[in-house]
Amino acid sequence: MATLTFATLDDFVGKELGVSEWVTVDQAMIDKFADCTGDHQWIHVDAERARRESPFRTTIAHGYLTLSLVAALAQDLGMVPENTQAAFNYGLDKVRFVTAVKSGARIRLRVTMTSIENKGPGQYLMKASNTVEIEGDERPALIAETLVMLYERRRKAAPDR
Repeated sequence: MATLTFATLDDFVGKELGVSEWVTVDQAMIDKFADCTGDHQWIHVDAERARRESPFRTTIAHGYLTLSLVAALAQDLGMVPENTQAAFNYGLDKVRFVTAVKSGARIRLRVTMTSIENKGPGQYLMKASNTVEIEGDERPALIAETLVMLYERRRKAAPDR
């Protein structure tokens, strides 16, 4: 695949940008997320109760934990064009939590660029379709349409002599 640059952004619309490496969502990660967010619901952090009472028979990751991994996994794919000064999360157009991620499951991200919009000199709004896949499961963990604002690094003008 060609290199993603600001000059080639339009060429990538409708194309898959890549698939990330597998990441294990283990209980330690789930517990840290619970501590960070204050969401200690038993379905996430109480393995014994989850074994007894949960339809999944184990703890599951918070949906927002899975969603929070999208940005890091996407960045690892190299979906930020060369010569980018900054890239910021701009928002989400759609998120659906399709299947729970069980503790110990491995997930990966598949990304397709759906649109690119020029927002002014050196500013571009990229919309991408993201699917978080669970190893061994036909259904994805989630699908999300993400928006990222890209800022192109400006070339410095040569000093006057």
